[in-house]
Amino acid sequence: MASAAPRFDLPTIEDETRTFWDALREGRLMIARCGACGKVHYYPRPMCPSCWSEDVSLVEVTGRGTLYTWSTVFVNDLPPFNTKVPYVAAQVDLEEGVRLTTMVVDAAPQDLEIGMKLQVVFEAISDDVTIPVFAPARS
Repeated sequence: MASAAPRFDLPTIEDETRTFWDALREGRLMIARCGACGKVHYYPRPMCPSCWSEDVSLVEVTGRGTLYTWSTVFVNDLPPFNTKVPYVAAQVDLEEGVRLTTMVVDAAPQDLEIGMKLQVVFEAISDDVTIPVFAPARS
């Protein structure tokens, strides 16, 4: 019996990040805000990377952002990325002030421009995990 190839895109969902992953499955994007210094950060973690406070909570954001940079990936041997090539790996600046490493979907690489408006969309990659990816914003 053949076994499935190992997946390299599935995170370990821990108690500290479960709310974040649950929100993504519900179609909501959350970032962390520090109650001590007020700064926001992404990816979710239990302490503020600016002041080290543990007074951190998740807040829902609009999912609107701009394209900071991107690269078209033509070779990736790791499952399941190998079945998605070519794809666009990107960094997106959210209106709320954080930068995400993500993918851009529903756009040809030649149509992308630095600063273009994007909107989060949600891609289920397993029964338990949904990830935020970005598509061109509709006016």
